[in-house]
Amino acid sequence: MGWAGLRGWLPVGLALGLLTGCGYYSFTGAAIPSHLNTIAIPLAEDNSLSTVTGLDETLTQFLVERFVNQTRLSLEPAEADADAVLQARIQRYQNAPTSVSGDEVATRNRVTLTVAVVYTDQVNDAVLLERTFTGFGEYDPVAEGLDGERVAAVTALEDIADDIFTAATSNW
Repeated sequence: MGWAGLRGWLPVGLALGLLTGCGYYSFTGAAIPSHLNTIAIPLAEDNSLSTVTGLDETLTQFLVERFVNQTRLSLEPAEADADAVLQARIQRYQNAPTSVSGDEVATRNRVTLTVAVVYTDQVNDAVLLERTFTGFGEYDPVAEGLDGERVAAVTALEDIADDIFTAATSNW
């Protein structure tokens, strides 16, 4: 078969190659190793000394929503029985003014959270991701008070959960 005969098969080969490459990803773009079917996501540790309570539960819930709802992984309550384990630790919580009025009153505060994550493949005994993530949310301390601080902290954790999910499930 000469070049003229091969030229007709070139588009078919390219199309098959593209389709094969897409088979490793879900519709969300999440790439999970094929041998992983279950994931354990224990309650996040909160070592931040924050006065906002429940951050550990909020972060854990955000992570469960992403890894279970946006991948084919199912949640395994027992770490020892899971194919993969995602551990998160809130390391730092900072609440600082970003804008001050003329009479030196904070008019805008930024809540910054730092979370350390270890994502482990227990089947192959390999660390898939070990990294620190930072996120923030802002609020008006005068108008919103403690409720605004809580909302800013939750916003920061939601952004961090998105970043963790993206880092753990992308092969780029």
